[in-house]
Amino acid sequence: MQRLSGLDAAFLSLETNSMHNHVAGAFIFDPSTIQDGYSFEKFRSLIEARLPLLPPYRRRVLPIPFGIHHPIWIEDPEFDLDYHVRRASLPAPGGVKELNEFAAEVIGRPLDLRRPLWELYLVEGLEGGMFAMVIKTHHAAIDGVSGAELMASFLDLSPEVREVPPENPPWKADRIPSDFELFAYGLNSLARHPKNLLMTAKQTIEAVLNISERNRMPGVKAPPAPFSAPRSILNGALTPHRKIASAELSLEDVKLVKNKFGGTVNDVVLTICGSALRDYLIDHKELPEDPLVAMVPISVRTEDQKGTLGNRVSMMLVSLETHLRDPIERLHALSEGAQRAKEQEKAIGADVLTNWVEFAAPAVAARAARLVSSFQLFDRLRPMFNVVISNVPGPNFPLYAGGARMVAMYPIGPVTEGVGLNITVMSYMGSMYFGLQSCRELVPDVDKVADYLVESLAELVKAARRVDEGKPPAARANKRPPRPGASSARAAKHLSGGEESSES
Repeated sequence: MQRLSGLDAAFLSLETNSMHNHVAGAFIFDPSTIQDGYSFEKFRSLIEARLPLLPPYRRRVLPIPFGIHHPIWIEDPEFDLDYHVRRASLPAPGGVKELNEFAAEVIGRPLDLRRPLWELYLVEGLEGGMFAMVIKTHHAAIDGVSGAELMASFLDLSPEVREVPPENPPWKADRIPSDFELFAYGLNSLARHPKNLLMTAKQTIEAVLNISERNRMPGVKAPPAPFSAPRSILNGALTPHRKIASAELSLEDVKLVKNKFGGTVNDVVLTICGSALRDYLIDHKELPEDPLVAMVPISVRTEDQKGTLGNRVSMMLVSLETHLRDPIERLHALSEGAQRAKEQEKAIGADVLTNWVEFAAPAVAARAARLVSSFQLFDRLRPMFNVVISNVPGPNFPLYAGGARMVAMYPIGPVTEGVGLNITVMSYMGSMYFGLQSCRELVPDVDKVADYLVESLAELVKAARRVDEGKPPAARANKRPPRPGASSARAAKHLSGGEESSES
């Protein structure tokens, strides 16, 4: 038995009928490199052979009676691989649009909390003979970084399928403990709370004093506070229905902008997102006067914790400077704001938030989440933030599954109550893959946001090349509409067998 951390447990207890806390991804593969060709049975056998490298995939959660403490993981004695690995096929023409629609349907359904918390769909019928894997795993088991590491364990570095040595000792299912044993285990864990509570309270007081002192210094501008974000059409009470969109951007172009105008790759990504959301809101005549605020998850995983599962994340709030018309001015302002947010997060300390979550009783948290959802409070309250934007670095070398080369990877993060849009980014082979998940009722045309991401980067690249030519970067005169189908044009090349962007 292994107890969930407070943060892992929070992703379980805060789940409602309209908020599903699983992370997902759509991965496209070219089967032409598979010896003897693709078959569903071959890939099912591959997944079964790789289970020793995927520890969460044979574990299930057991709640503590009455929700007095965090649940525990056990090795599931009723594990059934055929429940988790499923076969699907897209309707013609099997393009990016059809794959996104399929992913939205899968992601819009909650996971069964009585089983190991994952599902994998092998999706056939894509254009150009491609196939895809659509995977969803509960956030209680992984965060963005550990999810990427888990996926890397499953994949190979060449078309040759590596052999996984037998487990030593062999995997053994756990006995399901009785309710009395679980209750006693929970009480025993609670006995350590008073000492930990005092230590966490001391850390919190020190953090508050550090932040107060720092924010009073001359010239220091504090980052956005929770619930300081403006009201927007991106925000409101969630429904269970989802939309998915995707875009592929050149990492080389992003780095060009970074090198010409300063900041980091993540600053450029946030600027692109800010520009796209500004254009989207202008389209709807709903651009707030105050700038949008993004919640940016940040990994606090230490070197010693690399390779471990569960969640090691904190967060910072960053102004997207959407009130600024010029994208270069936005990049500079956003870069400064992101640096201030990082400094404040460092002053607070990575452990303060996660330590407090340890003391949240799951029963209380779950009841609070259901009340917020049932009464649709975020239709009336100011949002804590407007959008979630997450950037996870990925490999710059090709990966293979069962001999099939991965040609595209779209990460898909969850939407949270009150916030109807999540933009998650992962780099791979010279491209940055954007996966957008939205609440269908709040952001029904999320594909337009994806189109504007492509247009926003193109605008910054044009300005950077003007600088190369010794010309001043052109200030933005008016918002321009995106090229039709821009977000899907590059990804469609993968499905039609065209040249890959990383080699163009």
